[in-house]
Amino acid sequence: MTYLESAAEFYSQVAETPEVGLCCVQSTPLQLPGLVVPPQMQEMNYGCGTTVHPTELSGNPTVLYVGVGGGLEALQFSYFSRRPGAVVAVDPVDEMRKAAARNLEIAAKENEWFDTSFVTIKEGDAFALPVPDNSVDVVAQNCLFNIFEPEDLSRALQETYRVLKPGGRLVMSDPISTRPIPEHLQQDDRLRAMCLSGALTYEQYVQRIIHAGFGQVEVRARRPYRLLDQENYKLDQHLLLESLDSVSFKVDIAEDGACVFTGKMAVYTGPEEYFDDQAGHILSLGIPLAVCDKTAAKLAKAHPQAIMVTESTWHYDGGGCC
Repeated sequence: MTYLESAAEFYSQVAETPEVGLCCVQSTPLQLPGLVVPPQMQEMNYGCGTTVHPTELSGNPTVLYVGVGGGLEALQFSYFSRRPGAVVAVDPVDEMRKAAARNLEIAAKENEWFDTSFVTIKEGDAFALPVPDNSVDVVAQNCLFNIFEPEDLSRALQETYRVLKPGGRLVMSDPISTRPIPEHLQQDDRLRAMCLSGALTYEQYVQRIIHAGFGQVEVRARRPYRLLDQENYKLDQHLLLESLDSVSFKVDIAEDGACVFTGKMAVYTGPEEYFDDQAGHILSLGIPLAVCDKTAAKLAKAHPQAIMVTESTWHYDGGGCC
């Protein structure tokens, strides 16, 4: 079998027999007023973070969710888009689609506001999404794309770019690796399916997003995910995996490169009331301004005495320079 066939077989098994804590041992559903998450959905919470960020979901967006899982995040997305067909969930595994449909039926009985017509479950995969070009506001995936080998990851990212409307958002949560994963682990199809051996480094992951055409990438969270210990995984030292929640925008890439926000701040410390770099960035005296990494580097290099630039916080939720 190919590694994708191995992953499909693995997830057909955990769809029929849920494996609690398969990915995130400490993951809990987003708490929203009036939202009841059935236990069956929680047992099948196979993500490594969340793709449901309420501030991203104003305006009743149309959402395409890639890899339906147990239906948890499809249910959460429909909380913000309460209309038939607002959420389209795509999955290649028949058993997973059936499990999600059963769980959503249960959710409809436990949530007065929810109707199963809000979520449409379709057969399909990340390389050929069953929706037209420029047709959805949000594409989301949780702990799926990290399974893909690098070139397949690029194919999947390019496909999400195709279906997003201009200005649309790709919302992802994936494991990343603090250093390159050794070849013997990358070749283990079961570990790859379990989201333990296919992760790229942060730099590699973000560059794949940018190469797919996304002009702005924002980090929502970055935190420890799993430790591959030296003895059990035959490593020369422990290897830490992290979970990265990100939002990438279908906007043009600027001539000087994409904007990547990681929570850096620029603070003007000079003698005037404000600083204007004549490139769209105005810094008031002593007040931090969120800036993308590209702008942070330019300001730090050009004005080292007048501007202090902070380190990445690995959290950004809007309001910055670009």
